Amino acid sequence: MRFGLDRFDELDIQAIEEGWPTGWRMDHEKREANRQAVLAGRLDQDLWVFAYGSLIWDPAVQIDEYRYGSLPGWHRRFCMRLDGGRGTHDQPGLMAALDQGGHCDGVVFRIPSSLADQETQFMWRREMFSGSYQPVFLEVDTPQGVVEALVFLMDTTNNRYLPDVSLETSAQMIAVAEGNLGPNFTYLESLVRHLDELGLEDPEIRKLHARASEIRTSLFQFSK
Repeated sequence: MRFGLDRFDELDIQAIEEGWPTGWRMDHEKREANRQAVLAGRLDQDLWVFAYGSLIWDPAVQIDEYRYGSLPGWHRRFCMRLDGGRGTHDQPGLMAALDQGGHCDGVVFRIPSSLADQETQFMWRREMFSGSYQPVFLEVDTPQGVVEALVFLMDTTNNRYLPDVSLETSAQMIAVAEGNLGPNFTYLESLVRHLDELGLEDPEIRKLHARASEIRTSLFQFSK
């Protein structure tokens, strides 16, 4: 997931060929302006980042330190519609994001000050690809003390935000969606596996995984 601007060029061509709707990704200039605004005065400092999804196992940036981290006031939920990668416009999947309420256990990692500017450019290309997140700085509890970390929250004003999707509908979407990066279910399965490896609890994600697994098993048996 560490890619340059040439990847956007490839996807722009694909978007035209497949007739994707306008506004499917964030403009380069707007994305860079967002990065500069969010990180104003911080690009010469060490930068902590909170990870709750694929950033846990594939941060795609150079880091100096990992810690366990718990973010109060926000919880991990599959509430972002996924039209590419592990879904399509015709059969969208779901991506994990941070929605309001509860708390989220994950990790924080530290990007050294000397690399903050360089590495956040890669991070913004990935996390702000479609402009569906709201990057902010929030306090995260760690065993070594509280750190102020960059957190990518779900932008609830974005049209990809799905606030009222039931567990059953979410499981159905994730079980069947697939894109050029593979099945949506693979992402959910990887998330659960890495949470297990870290000893992190998330009962709702486990329920979602269990139901999506049942649906996929049923579909596979039926296809036989």
